[in-house]
Amino acid sequence: MIRRLRIKFVCINMTIVTIMLCAIFIMVLSFTKTNLERESIGMMQTVAQDPMRLGPPGEVAANVRLPYFALEVGAGGELIAAGGGYYDLTDGALLQELVTLSTTSSQRTGVLPEYDLRFYRVVTPTAQCIVFADISSEVNTMNALVRNCLVIGGLSFLAFLIISLLLARWAVRPVEVAWEQQRRFVADASHELKTPLTVILSNIQLMKEGTDAQTRDHLTENIFATSHQMRSLIESLLELARVDSGLTEKVFSKVELSRVVQEALLPFEPVFYERDLSLASQVAEDIFVLGSATHLRQVADILLDNAQKYAAPQSHVEVTLKSLGRKYCLFSVSNEGQPLTPQDLKNIFKRFYRTDTARSASGSYGLGLSIAEGIVKGHRGKIWAESREGVNTFFVRLPAYRRR
Repeated sequence: MIRRLRIKFVCINMTIVTIMLCAIFIMVLSFTKTNLERESIGMMQTVAQDPMRLGPPGEVAANVRLPYFALEVGAGGELIAAGGGYYDLTDGALLQELVTLSTTSSQRTGVLPEYDLRFYRVVTPTAQCIVFADISSEVNTMNALVRNCLVIGGLSFLAFLIISLLLARWAVRPVEVAWEQQRRFVADASHELKTPLTVILSNIQLMKEGTDAQTRDHLTENIFATSHQMRSLIESLLELARVDSGLTEKVFSKVELSRVVQEALLPFEPVFYERDLSLASQVAEDIFVLGSATHLRQVADILLDNAQKYAAPQSHVEVTLKSLGRKYCLFSVSNEGQPLTPQDLKNIFKRFYRTDTARSASGSYGLGLSIAEGIVKGHRGKIWAESREGVNTFFVRLPAYRRR
């Protein structure tokens, strides 16, 4: 699919480029031809309006840039006089043939391609003045221009083709990444759902085979616990799908982030106490952001839950919220524990990624940080992790609320 998408992208680009190049070259050729014809006809009109300009062969008229000659023809079509520069006008038969060809045309001006001449005819009550101008240089100019356009067009086509191939890779790359993430997500979700289903079916099968009351109660507890884990996973998947669909700014409002963080800390204090962890917080007051209080509370809950799960026994957890100038605020959660490796820091926000695969048994499926990342990006913020000297810290930077 990705390959077909790239080919389609290149084909559309090259079609547009080809149409544009053809349109540009056609306009250039058309304008050039029109200008050359206009200059030639304008010169011929000037000559025809001044019969005194006619002179003996070899005499060049002033302000004339093209080879020309003029013939004065009587009412009966007989040649009366010939003059102009650049041409030998001694061949009467040829001149009479040119007069015949030009006078048979119903147009005042025209082209005699077999002689590379353009004529312009002025009719008076007693005679006609026919001016002939050489168009060989005009034809050569147009031919050279066509050749140049073909060469430039071919080179431009190849250049744009190479650029389109490179752009296709760059443009389709996000789609390719999203497709790979979706494929991996479906595979991981299927695997995570398959495990609890297998446990449930196995326990049900044992119950059907007939067991004593104590064993049956134990199997029932296993089914109940596994069902709760499965429901937790499905709820996380649904929440992740909602975050992926995008947070609409229509529900955003002015939120006191200081209060959201303080409220998130309250239910976690007994959890930290039970695990023999010390919790310290430094939450600055009157920090406001534009967003959804519910989703921001969810981000705080995810980071605090992550800290209590992965903190070392009898260690210290610190939560801070402070302003970063007038534009941003920074929320962070730090805990002592097993240091995150560079690979962990790179992949920790990916779906179903866990630094400790055994955590899935306790309800950790590696989706919480992915959900938090989606929420933070929906608030035009940034989330990242750092690990220094045995302390792992998760940072969330959000734009501060400013009145518009």
